[in-house]
Amino acid sequence: MSELETKREAGEARAEADRTVPLARGLSAKLLVLTACFVLIAEILIFFPSIANFRLNWLEERLGTAAALSIVLVEEDANSLSRQMQDEVLMAIGAKAIAVRDDGVSRLLVVAEMPPEVDEHIDLANIGPVRAMAGALDTLVAGGGRMLRVFGKVGDSAKEFELVIPDSRLRMAMLAYSRNVALLSLLISLITATLVFYAIDRIMIGPIRTMTRSMLDFSRRPDDPGHIIRPESRGDEIGVAERELADMQIRLQRTLGEQKHLADLGLAVSKINHDMRNILASAQLMSDRLGTVKDPTVQALAPRLLRALDRAVSYSEGVLAYGRTQEPAPARRRLRLRQVVDDVQSLLGIEPENGVEFVNGVDPTFEVDADSEQLFRVLTNLCRNAVQAMASETDAAAVNRLSITAERQGSVSRILVADTGPGLPQKARDNLFAAFRGAARSGGTGLGLAIAQELVRAHGGALELVESRGGRTVFAVTIPDQPVRLDDARGGLKRRA
Repeated sequence: MSELETKREAGEARAEADRTVPLARGLSAKLLVLTACFVLIAEILIFFPSIANFRLNWLEERLGTAAALSIVLVEEDANSLSRQMQDEVLMAIGAKAIAVRDDGVSRLLVVAEMPPEVDEHIDLANIGPVRAMAGALDTLVAGGGRMLRVFGKVGDSAKEFELVIPDSRLRMAMLAYSRNVALLSLLISLITATLVFYAIDRIMIGPIRTMTRSMLDFSRRPDDPGHIIRPESRGDEIGVAERELADMQIRLQRTLGEQKHLADLGLAVSKINHDMRNILASAQLMSDRLGTVKDPTVQALAPRLLRALDRAVSYSEGVLAYGRTQEPAPARRRLRLRQVVDDVQSLLGIEPENGVEFVNGVDPTFEVDADSEQLFRVLTNLCRNAVQAMASETDAAAVNRLSITAERQGSVSRILVADTGPGLPQKARDNLFAAFRGAARSGGTGLGLAIAQELVRAHGGALELVESRGGRTVFAVTIPDQPVRLDDARGGLKRRA
């Protein structure tokens, strides 16, 4: 295998790899991970006030228990309790000392071992949320060996109770609570992520994956109608995207078909035209000999035949060059339009005996600023279409008339081509100037109007359908005069002077 083939296969493999998305890099995996992370972040934000509330509740429970014991001790006289009994009371609630304040007088009820100092004083009645969360995090991170003084009122009692207690048990309880919250948060995040993933995958990711697959398949085989996406009947943005994608694929497939048709047609025309040019050259030689015949009829028809052959040769050469160049720029000059229309009638052979009445309603003095050959082609295409449309009529009593008139509106010439045919079908009107789609009859290519429009636009004008109904169809060719260049005009005036 050559190096070039190896590189080409490697490039195709890379391109194929770029077209496929592994599960780990897909939208589904990203959605699942992001949902789980967002739920965990929400749980973390909820955890701070939750752990602070847990700490306050734990301390309030211990203070409430101490308050209940304090009432009993006050009634029974705590001094009468033995040291062993006092230690058991304090051990029951994990405290070092219990005190009560009544009318501004503090009384130490039970004490086991008075600590040398207290690390933190906590007033349960006057602690804000920010301070409560800061204290909870401090206990959770750096606690375990500190001594706390907790005080406040309990219930409706007017007395204030105090409790000196180490934070070791509190920290252990907080760690256990944090562990439970973490496990519960992880479970909730997984369940939520799974549900959200399923819902979004069903609603969004699945249809997006289908559209992606359709685009990839369509790019591989754009000529296969089976690769066009079938949109679902949805009213949301996904449904709109699916319908637009389907319409785009249909239009693109139609355009590609037309381009292929054009390429095939161009190749066939070029082959036929190459041989046709040689045949026309021979016909020119024979027509030149006809010009020497003295017969009056031959003398009358020979000039027309020569002009027709010259145009045919010119068109033949233009077709061969069509793939390399566009239509040449019009060589404009003042023309007598009536003569051009007579040439069109002569070329197409429009005579009453052929079933079509031709009316040249152009004034003999009417002039138009245009390219003679290109204007002739425009009118020929329009008239040929009209004659073919009227020829399809089977009613012997139907009037088949083709008329050409012209008028001038300031510096603009307006040429009207009207016929009494059946009118254009709706499909032809919708694709009027589109090659291969604007054909009004079966087997037509629709190239005539497309060519005519291109030639008229080259003159800076417009070709439009004025009217089309049963019994009357009118096309209008609008061609403005060439604009006058001030420099040329001034130069001409100077030469005359």
